[in-house]
Amino acid sequence: MDRAKAITITPTRAPLIGRVTPPGSKSITNRVLLLAALAKGTSRITGALKSLDTKLMAAALRDMGVGIEEPDETSFTVTSTGTLKAPGKPLYLGNAGTAMRFLTAALALVEGEVIADGDEHMRKRPIGPLVTALRSVGIAISDTNGCPPVTVRGTGRFGAGRIEIDGGLSSQYVSALLMAAACGTGPVEVALTGTEIGARGYVDLTVAAMKAFGARVEKLDEATWRIEPTGYVATDFYVEPDASAATYLWAAEVLTGGRIDLGVAPEDFTQPDAKAQAVIAQFPHLPAVIDGSQMQDAIPTIAVLAAFNETPVRFVGIANLRVKECDRVRALSTELARIRPGLAHEEGDDLIVSSDPALAGQTLPTEIETYSDHRIAMSFALAGLKIAGITILDPDCVGKTYPGYWKALAGLGVELEERT
Repeated sequence: MDRAKAITITPTRAPLIGRVTPPGSKSITNRVLLLAALAKGTSRITGALKSLDTKLMAAALRDMGVGIEEPDETSFTVTSTGTLKAPGKPLYLGNAGTAMRFLTAALALVEGEVIADGDEHMRKRPIGPLVTALRSVGIAISDTNGCPPVTVRGTGRFGAGRIEIDGGLSSQYVSALLMAAACGTGPVEVALTGTEIGARGYVDLTVAAMKAFGARVEKLDEATWRIEPTGYVATDFYVEPDASAATYLWAAEVLTGGRIDLGVAPEDFTQPDAKAQAVIAQFPHLPAVIDGSQMQDAIPTIAVLAAFNETPVRFVGIANLRVKECDRVRALSTELARIRPGLAHEEGDDLIVSSDPALAGQTLPTEIETYSDHRIAMSFALAGLKIAGITILDPDCVGKTYPGYWKALAGLGVELEERT
């Protein structure tokens, strides 16, 4: 089947009503795949996401000797000796940030040299703070100008003691250390060098997953965790639906006055992006200032929604979006302004969306550049629900986390014209 070059969305004439089951959480799936690989025995993971990011993680673990079977579209069966072996080739992780960060720390547990690399986008994503933290406890590791590829010369052991990490750029650095630390030779303390941490809620996800696999983790204060050298025990684990994916459906619901049943209530999610639902529900009276620091992946969704708000919206606390799959602050500003000049602009690291409810119903032929970023593609599709002429370039990039996104919209009655 040909890869789609573009998809044009036809604005909806009626509220979107129906049921959509979001895919499993990418964040949780990639955490538990690694934890299951570090656990001796067989773990069964259900409700999991099967997307490019999780396939890359699974492939890397297979390359290191872990048995991973896929009995159905939402399950993994992971069988491991509890150890990772040096692969015969560099690990290729595409642009999967969770896989790269988590494995960089876990590779210290491999006896031998391992190179972890990715695509041209990954090679621009910073990993220096994690590399610096690992070096501080004697792990032989090098990066490339602060970015991947990274080379780890592991000894099969993680060590013990105190590790300090600057988590301001990404909470994934902290999660990576926490997960590897349970395989230490003694207790490990992971401490933030400051109180700032991007998306702290994702660290809570990590700790919960670790405990499910038998780890003992104690939060000593807001900036310090103590991890006992328990290793991990194989277990069965259910992955909840992806809250970041749910944000597009919550926004589609309020934009069209519809009712979309996701099969899970917003308050039942444990992922931090679920906080976005309370903000989205205020449309068309979104807050004048929205702090995106603790729901970073939801900001593209809310920013596009803000284009139709009654009043302008300033997004703050989003500097970390500049080092995601692309510079999302710049991408959002550029593509919103492509729809209509002046619709959005940047002030430092803040994004200001001017907002204009009168955009709804207009015909504004616009080709949206997606920068190979799944979240840019999915969020700007929302603009096409209200504006005629919105075309999403490289629509298949949604396969990174939500391969069924276009099918889900079509199932709600959205008309899509595909160009190949």
